[in-house]
Amino acid sequence: MSRKNNISRARRLLLIGLMLSGFTVLAARSAQLQLFDREFLQTQGQARHLRVVQVPAHRGMITDRNGEPLAISTPVQSVWVNPRELLPSHTALSRVSSLLGLDGDHLQGLIGQRQDREFVYLKRHISPDLAQQVLALEVPGVYLQDEYRRYYPAGEVAGHLIGFTNVDDRGQEGVELAYDDWLSGESGAKRVIKDGRRHIIQNVENIRSAQPGKNLTLSIDRRIQYLAYRELKAAVRKHKARSGSIVVMDSRSGEVLALVNQPSFNPNNRSRLRPDKLRNRAVTDLFEPGSTMKPFMVAAALESGKYHTGTTINTSPGMFQVGVNTVRDMHNYGTLDMTGVLRKSSNVAVSKIALSLEPEGLWKVLSGAGFGVSTGSGFPGEADGYLAHFYRWRDIERATLAFGYGLSVTGMQLAQAYTVFANDGYRAPVTLLQREEPAQLTKVFTPSVARSVRLMMESVVQEGGTAPLAAVKGYRVAGKTGTVHKSVAGGYSEDRYLSIFAGMAPASDPRLVAVVIINEPGGDEHYGGLVAGPVFSSVMAGALRLLNVTPDDAPLLHTGLQDVEGPA
Repeated sequence: MSRKNNISRARRLLLIGLMLSGFTVLAARSAQLQLFDREFLQTQGQARHLRVVQVPAHRGMITDRNGEPLAISTPVQSVWVNPRELLPSHTALSRVSSLLGLDGDHLQGLIGQRQDREFVYLKRHISPDLAQQVLALEVPGVYLQDEYRRYYPAGEVAGHLIGFTNVDDRGQEGVELAYDDWLSGESGAKRVIKDGRRHIIQNVENIRSAQPGKNLTLSIDRRIQYLAYRELKAAVRKHKARSGSIVVMDSRSGEVLALVNQPSFNPNNRSRLRPDKLRNRAVTDLFEPGSTMKPFMVAAALESGKYHTGTTINTSPGMFQVGVNTVRDMHNYGTLDMTGVLRKSSNVAVSKIALSLEPEGLWKVLSGAGFGVSTGSGFPGEADGYLAHFYRWRDIERATLAFGYGLSVTGMQLAQAYTVFANDGYRAPVTLLQREEPAQLTKVFTPSVARSVRLMMESVVQEGGTAPLAAVKGYRVAGKTGTVHKSVAGGYSEDRYLSIFAGMAPASDPRLVAVVIINEPGGDEHYGGLVAGPVFSSVMAGALRLLNVTPDDAPLLHTGLQDVEGPA
């Protein structure tokens, strides 16, 4: 019995000794780690969890001239994965793909092809609610990253003008592309500590502060932009037209107050972007301006000294032979004075005028007005237009040039050219940005010539002219219609037209210039005065009132002195 007790006691002592030895070893190891290896272990831990992360930069805001936002950036999150951590769990992968609305098999293949990487995007720019649901899954290898997404409050109203950015917030079209360097910020960097799930648990230091992009103030007036968009869209639908454009410009500064095209697109919905709808037709598409060129021919005639405001031209019998070609009017207008030439839009009369002028002088007038030269707006893809040099002109080319065939322009160019008449002979430089300083104008005509032609153009919107529907109640309007046969293979189409109206108001002291272009209107109406004229009237009426421009054609102003700025 005594022997058994001794054995049991020995066993207890052995067990106690082993336990004490274990505790001694653990204590010694703990002391080693805490006291002797502490610095080494901290360094190793930080090496595994200390990371340098990018701090996204805020892209600059785009506003209209009144500070109304046209493009802003909002913080969002994107989902990314580490394939090595996610691939082993098929169940987790299925849950993630289902939540994000992704095809599971496609996602499996995508991640499988990139399993040697540590970073793969799953979905960019998700909503805050969806981001919280992703976090709630607690799936290993799935993470969120802070980014910014561009938002366009005006939607398709300003789509062609503003353009849009790609998923990486870089400008792709429009103003976003033209001023991408100005708007783009510079990303920052900071050193952080992340836990095992790669969540930031501590900011260690700021390496480089993020530099936000600079804001951009456009010349656009959002109110006039919307007005132009509404009226143009209604007209394109009404006339079943293929497309349309309108440019509204401050005649004195050259600032573009509205620039609209139809059909348009919504830059907030990238999934439905179609290349054929992205083109800013008012800046990139060229067309022959037709009869909107006739005021420049009359002005060149007056400027030459060979003609004066009372000069008459015989257009009978309504046709004019130029070599083997025949220039025709719609009717036999008989003898017309210079005002009648514009009011009736006589091709015969302006052809005779053009052929009587020195080619070089006529070319200088047209190039001085901006034809054949880019406006310099800086908009991506802006076309230069085409104006052949005078040494290449034959007689028939001079004749057709007089009524707007044989050269090409953009809507923006035509609007700029009409500032010459609005500014008493001086051309305003075009800009899409709000001007801080007065514009530097370029002289094209003498002031008296410009005022005389402007007065003649008032007859176009009066009874007996080609565009009475372009009139604006309370304001004197000066303008010119254009109804252009579109060029096709082998000549000109007999049933495809451009309907154009270019004009300004108030005519006594013009503040605004606008050009309306309706491309291929359907139905019976295709004349510029009937199709484009009413759009001009509606937009100009609203714009003048929004800008508080004083009416110059109120009943009390009819005192017989309204033509005081006419020819002496």
